[in-house]
Amino acid sequence: MISIKHLSKTFRNPDGSTLTVLKDVNCDIEKGEVISIIGPSGTGKSTLLRAINMLEPPTGGEIWVDGENILAKGYRLDKMRRRVGMVFQGFNLFDHMTVLRNITYAPMELLKKPEEEARAEAMELLKKVGLAQKADVYPDSLSGGQKQRVAIARALAMHPEVILFDEPTSALDPTMVGEVLSVIRGLAKDGLTMLIVTHEMRFARDVSTRIFFMNEGVIYEDGTPEQIFGHPVRSATKAFVNRIQKLVYEIDSDEFDYLQIHTGLSRFCIKYNLADKMDEAYVLIKEMLFEHLRGIRPLTFRITHAELSGETALDFMVEGRTESPLPRNEAVERLRSRVKGLVEEPTARGFRVKLLI
Repeated sequence: MISIKHLSKTFRNPDGSTLTVLKDVNCDIEKGEVISIIGPSGTGKSTLLRAINMLEPPTGGEIWVDGENILAKGYRLDKMRRRVGMVFQGFNLFDHMTVLRNITYAPMELLKKPEEEARAEAMELLKKVGLAQKADVYPDSLSGGQKQRVAIARALAMHPEVILFDEPTSALDPTMVGEVLSVIRGLAKDGLTMLIVTHEMRFARDVSTRIFFMNEGVIYEDGTPEQIFGHPVRSATKAFVNRIQKLVYEIDSDEFDYLQIHTGLSRFCIKYNLADKMDEAYVLIKEMLFEHLRGIRPLTFRITHAELSGETALDFMVEGRTESPLPRNEAVERLRSRVKGLVEEPTARGFRVKLLI
Protein backbone atom coordinates (compact mmCIF):
# COMPACT_ATOMS: atom_id res chain seq x y z
CA MET A 1 0.00 0.00 0.00
CA ILE A 2 2.87 2.36 0.92
CA SER A 3 6.48 1.73 0.00
CA ILE A 4 9.26 4.00 1.29
CA LYS A 5 12.70 3.78 -0.30
CA HIS A 6 15.88 5.50 0.91
CA LEU A 7 13.93 8.41 2.42
CA SER A 8 15.97 11.27 3.86
CA LYS A 9 15.21 14.68 5.31
CA THR A 10 17.74 17.41 6.08
CA PHE A 11 16.84 20.76 7.63
CA ARG A 12 18.91 23.89 7.03
CA ASN A 13 19.34 26.10 10.09
CA PRO A 14 19.35 29.92 9.94
CA ASP A 15 23.13 29.96 10.53
CA GLY A 16 23.68 27.83 7.44
CA SER A 17 24.36 24.57 9.27
CA THR A 18 22.31 21.47 8.51
CA LEU A 19 20.58 18.78 10.56
CA THR A 20 19.77 15.40 9.02
CA VAL A 21 16.74 13.93 10.81
CA LEU A 22 15.93 11.05 8.44
CA LYS A 23 18.95 9.29 6.96
CA ASP A 24 17.89 6.20 5.00
CA VAL A 25 14.38 5.01 5.81
CA ASN A 26 13.07 1.92 4.01
CA CYS A 27 9.84 0.05 4.67
CA ASP A 28 6.71 -1.42 3.10
CA ILE A 29 3.30 -0.94 4.72
CA GLU A 30 0.49 -3.34 3.85
CA LYS A 31 -3.23 -2.70 3.95
CA GLY A 32 -4.76 -3.29 7.40
CA GLU A 33 -1.49 -3.02 9.32
CA VAL A 34 -1.37 -1.05 12.56
CA ILE A 35 2.21 0.14 12.98
CA SER A 36 3.39 1.93 16.10
CA ILE A 37 6.54 4.00 15.72
CA ILE A 38 8.51 4.24 18.95
CA GLY A 39 11.94 5.50 19.93
CA PRO A 40 13.79 8.28 21.77
CA SER A 41 12.89 11.92 21.18
CA GLY A 42 14.60 13.54 18.21
CA THR A 43 15.03 10.38 16.16
CA GLY A 44 12.72 11.38 13.30
CA LYS A 45 9.43 9.68 14.22
CA SER A 46 7.15 12.67 13.65
CA THR A 47 9.23 13.84 10.69
CA LEU A 48 8.65 10.48 9.01
CA LEU A 49 4.86 10.89 9.29
CA ARG A 50 5.01 14.48 8.06
CA ALA A 51 7.17 13.37 5.13
CA ILE A 52 4.66 10.67 4.16
CA ASN A 53 1.93 13.32 4.09
CA MET A 54 4.27 15.84 2.40
CA LEU A 55 3.95 18.36 5.21
CA GLU A 56 7.76 18.14 5.37
CA PRO A 57 8.86 17.39 1.78
CA PRO A 58 11.73 14.86 1.89
CA THR A 59 15.23 15.79 0.78
CA GLY A 60 15.68 12.48 -1.04
CA GLY A 61 14.20 9.05 -1.66
CA GLU A 62 10.83 7.81 -2.85
CA ILE A 63 7.36 7.35 -1.36
CA TRP A 64 5.02 5.08 -3.31
CA VAL A 65 1.30 5.08 -2.49
CA ASP A 66 -0.79 2.51 -4.34
CA GLY A 67 1.86 2.20 -7.03
CA GLU A 68 2.42 5.93 -7.59
CA ASN A 69 5.51 7.87 -6.52
CA ILE A 70 4.10 10.92 -4.76
CA LEU A 71 7.48 12.68 -5.04
CA ALA A 72 7.39 12.47 -8.83
CA LYS A 73 7.14 15.77 -10.69
CA GLY A 74 3.55 16.64 -11.51
CA TYR A 75 1.95 14.37 -8.91
CA ARG A 76 -1.10 16.08 -7.40
CA LEU A 77 -0.73 16.09 -3.63
CA ASP A 78 -4.46 16.58 -3.04
CA LYS A 79 -4.96 13.11 -4.55
CA MET A 80 -2.63 11.59 -1.93
CA ARG A 81 -4.10 13.59 0.94
CA ARG A 82 -7.55 12.23 0.21
CA ARG A 83 -6.09 8.75 0.74
CA VAL A 84 -3.90 9.58 3.74
CA GLY A 85 -5.44 11.31 6.76
CA MET A 86 -3.54 12.79 9.68
CA VAL A 87 -4.28 13.47 13.34
CA PHE A 88 -1.94 15.94 15.03
CA GLN A 89 -0.69 16.45 18.58
CA GLY A 90 -2.36 19.85 18.81
CA PHE A 91 -5.83 18.92 17.39
CA ASN A 92 -5.82 21.75 14.77
CA LEU A 93 -9.60 22.20 14.88
CA PHE A 94 -11.25 25.30 13.43
CA ASP A 95 -12.24 27.28 16.53
CA HIS A 96 -14.81 29.42 14.67
CA MET A 97 -16.74 26.32 13.50
CA THR A 98 -18.97 24.00 15.48
CA VAL A 99 -17.84 20.43 16.02
CA LEU A 100 -20.23 19.24 13.29
CA ARG A 101 -19.00 21.87 10.83
CA ASN A 102 -15.38 20.92 11.56
CA ILE A 103 -16.20 17.41 10.35
CA THR A 104 -18.41 18.28 7.35
CA TYR A 105 -16.25 21.07 5.93
CA ALA A 106 -13.66 18.99 4.03
CA PRO A 107 -16.10 16.38 2.62
CA MET A 108 -18.34 19.17 1.30
CA GLU A 109 -15.51 21.34 -0.07
CA LEU A 110 -13.16 18.67 -1.42
CA LEU A 111 -15.37 15.65 -2.07
CA LYS A 112 -18.38 17.80 -3.08
CA LYS A 113 -20.74 15.84 -0.86
CA PRO A 114 -24.24 17.26 -0.41
CA GLU A 115 -24.67 18.92 2.98
CA GLU A 116 -27.35 16.50 4.17
CA GLU A 117 -25.18 13.47 3.35
CA ALA A 118 -22.10 15.02 4.97
CA ARG A 119 -24.04 15.88 8.14
CA ALA A 120 -25.48 12.36 8.40
CA GLU A 121 -22.03 10.80 8.05
CA ALA A 122 -20.56 13.28 10.52
CA MET A 123 -23.17 12.38 13.14
CA GLU A 124 -22.38 8.68 12.70
CA LEU A 125 -18.69 9.42 13.21
CA LEU A 126 -19.42 11.49 16.31
CA LYS A 127 -21.40 8.55 17.69
CA LYS A 128 -18.40 6.32 16.93
CA VAL A 129 -16.11 8.52 19.06
CA GLY A 130 -18.75 9.07 21.76
CA LEU A 131 -19.43 12.77 21.08
CA ALA A 132 -22.78 12.95 19.28
CA GLN A 133 -24.08 15.24 22.03
CA LYS A 134 -21.35 17.78 21.26
CA ALA A 135 -22.23 18.31 17.58
CA ASP A 136 -23.39 21.91 17.94
CA VAL A 137 -20.80 23.23 20.40
CA TYR A 138 -17.55 25.01 19.58
CA PRO A 139 -14.11 23.47 20.23
CA ASP A 140 -13.20 25.88 23.04
CA SER A 141 -15.86 24.25 25.25
CA LEU A 142 -14.31 20.78 24.88
CA SER A 143 -11.66 19.04 26.94
CA GLY A 144 -8.38 18.05 25.30
CA GLY A 145 -9.49 14.44 25.00
CA GLN A 146 -12.76 15.46 23.38
CA LYS A 147 -10.96 17.73 20.91
CA GLN A 148 -8.70 14.88 19.87
CA ARG A 149 -11.67 12.58 19.36
CA VAL A 150 -13.27 15.23 17.13
CA ALA A 151 -9.99 15.46 15.20
CA ILE A 152 -10.11 11.69 14.65
CA ALA A 153 -13.71 11.89 13.43
CA ARG A 154 -12.71 14.71 11.06
CA ALA A 155 -9.93 12.58 9.59
CA LEU A 156 -12.30 9.61 9.16
CA ALA A 157 -14.84 11.80 7.33
CA MET A 158 -12.58 11.81 4.25
CA HIS A 159 -12.65 7.98 4.11
CA PRO A 160 -8.85 7.69 4.09
CA GLU A 161 -7.08 4.47 3.26
CA VAL A 162 -4.43 5.27 5.90
CA ILE A 163 -4.43 7.48 9.00
CA LEU A 164 -1.23 8.89 10.48
CA PHE A 165 -1.34 9.67 14.22
CA ASP A 166 1.42 12.00 15.42
CA GLU A 167 1.64 11.45 19.20
CA PRO A 168 -2.14 11.80 19.58
CA THR A 169 -2.04 11.81 23.41
CA SER A 170 1.06 13.92 24.10
CA ALA A 171 -0.87 17.19 24.56
CA LEU A 172 -3.50 15.66 26.84
CA ASP A 173 -3.99 15.67 30.57
CA PRO A 174 -3.12 12.14 31.82
CA THR A 175 -6.73 11.55 32.84
CA MET A 176 -7.86 12.01 29.20
CA VAL A 177 -5.33 9.72 27.50
CA GLY A 178 -7.44 6.59 27.91
CA GLU A 179 -10.47 7.91 26.04
CA VAL A 180 -8.42 8.69 22.92
CA LEU A 181 -6.52 5.40 23.01
CA SER A 182 -9.85 3.59 23.31
CA VAL A 183 -11.07 5.16 20.06
CA ILE A 184 -7.84 4.18 18.26
CA ARG A 185 -8.17 0.62 19.55
CA GLY A 186 -11.65 0.52 18.02
CA LEU A 187 -10.31 1.68 14.65
CA ALA A 188 -7.65 -1.03 14.77
CA LYS A 189 -10.35 -3.67 15.26
CA ASP A 190 -12.15 -2.24 12.20
CA GLY A 191 -9.08 -3.01 10.07
CA LEU A 192 -8.06 0.57 9.27
CA THR A 193 -4.43 0.98 8.22
CA MET A 194 -2.67 3.21 10.76
CA LEU A 195 0.79 4.53 11.58
CA ILE A 196 1.00 5.79 15.15
CA VAL A 197 3.88 7.71 16.70
CA THR A 198 3.48 7.10 20.42
CA HIS A 199 5.28 7.04 23.75
CA GLU A 200 2.59 4.78 25.24
CA MET A 201 4.48 1.50 25.29
CA ARG A 202 1.71 -0.72 26.61
CA PHE A 203 -0.71 0.70 24.06
CA ALA A 204 1.81 0.12 21.25
CA ARG A 205 2.33 -3.47 22.36
CA ASP A 206 -1.39 -4.21 22.66
CA VAL A 207 -2.83 -2.52 19.55
CA SER A 208 -0.11 -2.96 16.91
CA THR A 209 0.47 -5.64 14.34
CA ARG A 210 4.00 -4.31 13.85
CA ILE A 211 6.47 -1.98 15.59
CA PHE A 212 9.09 0.34 14.11
CA PHE A 213 11.81 1.27 16.61
CA MET A 214 13.46 4.41 15.26
CA ASN A 215 16.91 5.52 16.32
CA GLU A 216 19.50 7.83 14.74
CA GLY A 217 17.24 8.71 11.82
CA VAL A 218 16.56 5.17 10.61
CA ILE A 219 14.20 2.29 11.36
CA TYR A 220 16.61 0.56 13.71
CA GLU A 221 14.45 -2.51 14.26
CA ASP A 222 11.19 -3.68 12.67
CA GLY A 223 9.15 -6.56 14.01
CA THR A 224 6.04 -7.83 15.73
CA PRO A 225 5.16 -6.51 19.20
CA GLU A 226 6.23 -9.87 20.65
CA GLN A 227 9.64 -9.58 19.02
CA ILE A 228 10.30 -5.92 19.76
CA PHE A 229 9.09 -5.97 23.37
CA GLY A 230 9.89 -9.56 24.26
CA HIS A 231 12.96 -10.46 22.22
CA PRO A 232 14.60 -7.34 20.75
CA VAL A 233 17.63 -8.07 18.60
CA ARG A 234 19.52 -4.82 19.03
CA SER A 235 20.82 -3.48 22.34
CA ALA A 236 19.42 0.03 21.77
CA THR A 237 15.93 -1.42 21.30
CA LYS A 238 16.24 -3.51 24.44
CA ALA A 239 17.37 -0.52 26.52
CA PHE A 240 14.49 1.61 25.25
CA VAL A 241 11.61 -0.83 25.73
CA ASN A 242 12.82 -1.94 29.18
CA ARG A 243 13.31 1.56 30.54
CA ILE A 244 12.29 2.22 34.13
CA GLN A 245 11.52 5.73 35.35
CA LYS A 246 12.39 6.54 38.94
CA LEU A 247 12.38 9.26 41.56
CA VAL A 248 14.78 8.92 44.50
CA TYR A 249 14.93 10.57 47.95
CA GLU A 250 17.55 10.09 50.66
CA ILE A 251 15.97 10.40 54.13
CA ASP A 252 18.61 10.98 56.81
CA SER A 253 16.50 11.95 59.82
CA ASP A 254 12.95 12.34 61.08
CA GLU A 255 13.12 16.03 60.12
CA PHE A 256 13.01 15.32 56.37
CA ASP A 257 11.03 17.53 53.96
CA TYR A 258 7.84 15.55 53.33
CA LEU A 259 6.34 18.40 51.29
CA GLN A 260 9.19 18.04 48.80
CA ILE A 261 8.41 14.33 48.41
CA HIS A 262 4.70 15.12 48.04
CA THR A 263 5.38 17.68 45.29
CA GLY A 264 7.87 15.44 43.50
CA LEU A 265 5.45 12.51 43.55
CA SER A 266 2.71 14.68 42.01
CA ARG A 267 4.96 15.71 39.14
CA PHE A 268 6.16 12.14 38.61
CA CYS A 269 2.62 10.76 38.44
CA ILE A 270 1.48 13.45 36.01
CA LYS A 271 4.51 13.01 33.76
CA TYR A 272 4.10 9.24 33.45
CA ASN A 273 0.28 9.07 33.33
CA LEU A 274 -0.10 7.62 36.83
CA ALA A 275 -2.84 9.94 38.05
CA ASP A 276 -4.98 6.94 39.00
CA LYS A 277 -2.27 5.77 41.44
CA MET A 278 -1.41 9.15 42.93
CA ASP A 279 -3.76 9.22 45.93
CA GLU A 280 -2.96 5.66 46.91
CA ALA A 281 0.77 6.38 46.69
CA TYR A 282 0.41 9.44 48.95
CA VAL A 283 -1.31 7.41 51.65
CA LEU A 284 1.13 4.50 51.49
CA ILE A 285 4.26 6.66 51.55
CA LYS A 286 3.02 8.63 54.55
CA GLU A 287 2.06 5.43 56.36
CA MET A 288 5.42 3.78 55.69
CA LEU A 289 7.59 6.76 56.65
CA PHE A 290 5.63 7.92 59.68
CA GLU A 291 4.34 4.63 61.04
CA HIS A 292 5.86 1.31 59.91
CA LEU A 293 9.41 2.64 59.34
CA ARG A 294 9.30 5.48 61.85
CA GLY A 295 12.67 6.04 63.49
CA ILE A 296 14.52 3.85 60.98
CA ARG A 297 16.98 6.30 59.46
CA PRO A 298 18.76 6.71 57.18
CA LEU A 299 16.82 5.08 54.37
CA THR A 300 16.43 5.57 50.64
CA PHE A 301 12.94 5.95 49.19
CA ARG A 302 12.26 5.44 45.47
CA ILE A 303 9.15 5.41 43.34
CA THR A 304 9.70 3.44 40.15
CA HIS A 305 7.55 2.88 37.06
CA ALA A 306 8.26 0.33 34.33
CA GLU A 307 6.70 1.82 31.19
CA LEU A 308 6.21 -1.48 29.37
CA SER A 309 4.80 -3.68 32.14
CA GLY A 310 3.04 -0.77 33.84
CA GLU A 311 4.37 -1.89 37.23
CA THR A 312 4.65 0.92 39.76
CA ALA A 313 6.48 0.37 43.04
CA LEU A 314 7.32 2.22 46.25
CA ASP A 315 10.77 1.06 47.31
CA PHE A 316 12.24 1.58 50.80
CA MET A 317 15.91 0.61 51.19
CA VAL A 318 17.63 0.39 54.58
CA GLU A 319 21.41 -0.09 54.42
CA GLY A 320 23.30 -2.46 56.70
CA ARG A 321 20.27 -4.59 57.59
CA THR A 322 20.09 -8.35 57.22
CA GLU A 323 16.40 -8.69 58.01
CA SER A 324 13.22 -6.78 57.23
CA PRO A 325 12.72 -3.47 59.10
CA LEU A 326 8.94 -3.98 59.04
CA PRO A 327 7.36 -4.86 62.38
CA ARG A 328 5.29 -8.03 62.64
CA ASN A 329 1.89 -6.68 63.64
CA GLU A 330 -1.71 -6.42 62.42
CA ALA A 331 -1.13 -3.01 60.80
CA VAL A 332 1.49 -4.47 58.45
CA GLU A 333 -0.80 -7.41 57.62
CA ARG A 334 -3.57 -4.96 56.70
CA LEU A 335 -1.04 -3.08 54.57
CA ARG A 336 -0.12 -6.32 52.81
CA SER A 337 -3.76 -6.90 51.85
CA ARG A 338 -4.13 -3.39 50.37
CA VAL A 339 -1.34 -3.56 47.80
CA LYS A 340 -0.75 -5.77 44.75
CA GLY A 341 2.38 -7.13 46.36
CA LEU A 342 4.69 -6.59 49.32
CA VAL A 343 8.25 -7.77 48.73
CA GLU A 344 10.85 -8.02 51.52
CA GLU A 345 14.29 -8.95 50.25
CA PRO A 346 17.95 -8.69 51.27
CA THR A 347 20.31 -6.87 48.90
CA ALA A 348 24.06 -6.31 48.68
CA ARG A 349 23.57 -3.00 50.50
CA GLY A 350 21.02 -4.00 53.14
CA PHE A 351 17.33 -4.79 53.06
CA ARG A 352 14.58 -3.59 50.73
CA VAL A 353 10.83 -3.35 51.25
CA LYS A 354 8.88 -2.86 48.03
CA LEU A 355 5.17 -2.12 47.70
CA LEU A 356 3.61 -2.84 44.28
CA ILE A 357 0.67 -0.52 43.64
